[in-house]
Amino acid sequence: MPSDTHPNSIPITVFTGFLGAGKTSIILSLLPQLPKDYRVVLLKNEFGDVEVDSQLAKQSSLAAVSEILNGCMCCVLVGQMKTALLEILENYHPDRIIIECSGSAFPATLAFQIRELERETNRALTLDAIVTVIDAENFTGYEDTSTTARMQAQYTDVLLINKAEHVSERVLDDVIEHLNTLNDTTPKIRCNGRAGVDPSLIFGMDSKLFLEDTKKEDQLSNTHHDEVETVTVWKGSHAPASSHIGHAHVHSEACRHDAEDVANGDDSSHAPGEDAPTMEEGLLEEALSLPSKEVVFRIKGFVRLPSGYHIVNWAFGRHDLHILDGEYPGDSGDVIRLTVMGERGEVRRAARKVAERLGAKVV
Repeated sequence: MPSDTHPNSIPITVFTGFLGAGKTSIILSLLPQLPKDYRVVLLKNEFGDVEVDSQLAKQSSLAAVSEILNGCMCCVLVGQMKTALLEILENYHPDRIIIECSGSAFPATLAFQIRELERETNRALTLDAIVTVIDAENFTGYEDTSTTARMQAQYTDVLLINKAEHVSERVLDDVIEHLNTLNDTTPKIRCNGRAGVDPSLIFGMDSKLFLEDTKKEDQLSNTHHDEVETVTVWKGSHAPASSHIGHAHVHSEACRHDAEDVANGDDSSHAPGEDAPTMEEGLLEEALSLPSKEVVFRIKGFVRLPSGYHIVNWAFGRHDLHILDGEYPGDSGDVIRLTVMGERGEVRRAARKVAERLGAKVV
C-alpha cells in the first residue's frame, strides 16, 4: 500500500509536464503496481473538446475518470478543478486522486488552489506531490523557448525523466545538466521505459510546496505566454460543433481555442445500409509523417479505419494507434477527428498539410 502521511485525508498527486512528455502512459503504468483494492480516481485536463487520453484511461483499472475539456485548469478553469475535486470526494472517496494537467499548465497555480481546498475541507483533501514528467528526447529543444516548460521543471517535488531509452547516455547527461541548472535540489528519477516508475518513489511525499497562505504573483501568472495553439483536423458527414463530446463530470465553455466556422460537412456522408466511410491506415501513416516536431508538439484524436475506430497519439514525430474499446464518443459520421497542438502562428499551416493529405478540413 502506498504510504499516506495523513491517514484520514485523500492525497492528491499532480502530474505535469510539457505536451507529449508521456504523462498518461506513466500514470497508467502505475496502476498495475498498486494493490487491487486501492482505489484511484483520475481528474484529467485535455486540450480540445474530445476525450482522447481519457478513453485510454477508462480502459484501465481506475475507479473513475473525470475530465475537464477545452481549457486549462491552471488559469480560467481553476474553479472547475475545485468543483471536480469536491465531486470526487463526495461521490467516490477514493484512496488517492491523480490530476493530469494539460501540457501548458503552471503547477504553482494548481498547488495554491489545492492548498486552499485543504483548508476548506479541513484536510479531507491534501496535496501529496507535484510530479513533473520530462521528455528526455525533446526537452532541450523546447525548454529554451518555453517559459511553461521551465516553470514545470522548477516548481515540482520530483522530476521523472521519461523516454531515456530513446537517447544516448551523452544526450541524457545534457538533459540532466539542463535540469540541474533549472532545479538542482529536486530529486530526478529515470523511468524504466514502458514500466514507468515505482509508485513508492512518488506517492507519500507530503509536499511542502505552497504551505504559506500567500500568493506569489510571479508564480501565479494567468498567462501561458501564448505558446500553444490548438486546431482540429476533421473529416466526416456532420461539421463538428463547438461543444464537448462525450461524458464529463465537469463541463466548461471557457478558454476556447480559435476555430474556423464550417457551415457544411464534406462528401463522407453515407446512405442508410451503406458501409460507413473509413480511412486507410497507410494514408494516415503518410499524413502523420508530415509535421515537423519543431512546430507541432502533439496530435491526438480518433480515426475510423476499416477495422473500426482507433485512438491516435502522436508526440514529437512518434505515434501509436490503439483500437477504441467501446463506443466512439463523437458523431457517428466522423471519419477522422484530430486535435493538433503546436507553436502559435505556425501550427495551423502544418495542420492544413496533414488535412490535405487526408482529404480532411481544418476547423
